[in-house]
Amino acid sequence: MRVIAQRASGNIYTSNAYLVLGSWSHLGYVNTLVDVGCDPVLFASLEDAPTGVGKSRVEQVILTHGHYDHCTLLPAVVELYRPPVFAFARCVEGVTNLVGDGETLYLGDRRFTVIHTPGHTEDSICLFSEQDGVLFCGDTPLIINSPGGSYEPGFIRALERLCELDVRSIYFGHGKPLHEGCGRRLRLSLENVRLSFAHGPRHLERTVGGCRRGPPAAVSAGQS
Repeated sequence: MRVIAQRASGNIYTSNAYLVLGSWSHLGYVNTLVDVGCDPVLFASLEDAPTGVGKSRVEQVILTHGHYDHCTLLPAVVELYRPPVFAFARCVEGVTNLVGDGETLYLGDRRFTVIHTPGHTEDSICLFSEQDGVLFCGDTPLIINSPGGSYEPGFIRALERLCELDVRSIYFGHGKPLHEGCGRRLRLSLENVRLSFAHGPRHLERTVGGCRRGPPAAVSAGQS
């Protein structure tokens, strides 16, 4: 598996977008874009990627959640490449396939498991490859350096599940990936969340309401 962070101009606030390819070019591997962001430089970056002869550069899109900085370019990506678009809920216009917690999808030549991680938004998901220990987390807050703050029970349960996995690389929605000490950092985050609850149960309000698990789409890709 190859994970290629797509270029950005630095002039537009945008999420990271990751192109996941097979270990080598093969027609059976699925060129997958995880999030699409807001920066049109994405398209030049995709055109430069070694996606294989006779294959679409983007054969599927997976959205980690529906915030505008992760999905504004979705209509243009769909128009250009015509990929299916996977997400947990239809919070964004253009989603064609819903995925649920525990379902699996192939990205490149690896099988990834969908993990529902509500908290940042109610439609947030992570994607985990057991074979490589790779985790795409979008904006799910996995690095929590100190106690304090508020966390909903669904997020805590998801974080507990992540701590049980052999995570060796984390690709975040913003910033650089983490390739060392991932398990230790996740366990520290869980400890800090539990310490926060020791002072009394407080729930984090979800930042996106009204997401639906069925048609029709609720908002356009340009909305937050």
